[in-house]
Amino acid sequence: MAESVSGKIMIVTGASSGIGRAVARQFAAAGAKLALFARSEAKLKALAAELGGETFFLPVDLSQSVHVERMIKSVVDRFGRIDILFANAGSYVAGQAAEGNSDEWDRVISINVNGVFHAVRAALPHMMARRSGDIVVTSSISGHQAIHWEPVYSATKHAVQSFVHGVRRQVAPYNIRVGALAPGMVLNELWGLADQEEIARRVAAHHGLLNEDVAEALMFMLTRPPHVAIREPRHVAAAARPVTRRTRSDRGASSADITPRPSFRAKPICLDRLY
Repeated sequence: MAESVSGKIMIVTGASSGIGRAVARQFAAAGAKLALFARSEAKLKALAAELGGETFFLPVDLSQSVHVERMIKSVVDRFGRIDILFANAGSYVAGQAAEGNSDEWDRVISINVNGVFHAVRAALPHMMARRSGDIVVTSSISGHQAIHWEPVYSATKHAVQSFVHGVRRQVAPYNIRVGALAPGMVLNELWGLADQEEIARRVAAHHGLLNEDVAEALMFMLTRPPHVAIREPRHVAAAARPVTRRTRSDRGASSADITPRPSFRAKPICLDRLY
């Protein structure tokens, strides 16, 4: 039976656009109490006004560890606890390594890697003290294969994958679940896409995912019973097709490919179970 997120205190980083904004909307509709963080104060303010309720927001630069500490402290001070951390903020860089801009690389690594690491580190003591919590990080298909046209971005997502899978085993005894969302191409501002007709055309051609698809996958992850931990849904934009079930044993863990419910718009998802 699905659990409810109603009343849960949820941090969403990168909340001002894209996946983060879609997640905020879906979880607010389900009754979660949201703390929204991103760089744009104007966009956060507009989203908080749209969502209403007890929505809290604060502009932060997650590439700065002092801002991450401020973020976590502000949530604990306001709500008294953290139930869910969705570490979603990220940036993108592509191009040939020989022609890369080192400052741009540093910026992307600071947000995609350091920002995630620091946010998880800062949130964990509060969750461990309560022996409860969920942490989900936005990764990417690029974290599962080295993509040659975006080697730095791909490297940051590989780092996130390793971090998530190491930390989840450390904190499992505290009833804390840690996982990652690994979508393929999501048709949003990160790719310079804002025109809804163009996005709809690409979705119809199976050339990408909607922000809402990822939000639905996250909702599915976080509404499983406490004894079920979904390690990482991997999204692909493809025509619906049967998915062969398989299982394997690996140090006590098992994984299975399963066909998602219709609410996932019939796109295949791989759900790797921790237990």
